[in-house]
Amino acid sequence: MQRALILIGLVILAVGLLWPLIAKLPLGRLPGDIVIDRPGFKFFFPLTTGILVSIVLSLIAWLFRK
Repeated sequence: MQRALILIGLVILAVGLLWPLIAKLPLGRLPGDIVIDRPGFKFFFPLTTGILVSIVLSLIAWLFRK
């Protein structure tokens, strides 16, 4: 449990330090993300972004399991 908490803390620290670079990535504006923009209504569903994040997190979990 201690290792997991330390690892989570290090990941949060790394994301915080790299945030200016991460913010420039086009996540949330990828082809395949669904955006419906009408007067008085805006719907956004990041389908492609969600799939991409899921694949990356699955690969990271697979690497840590080995």
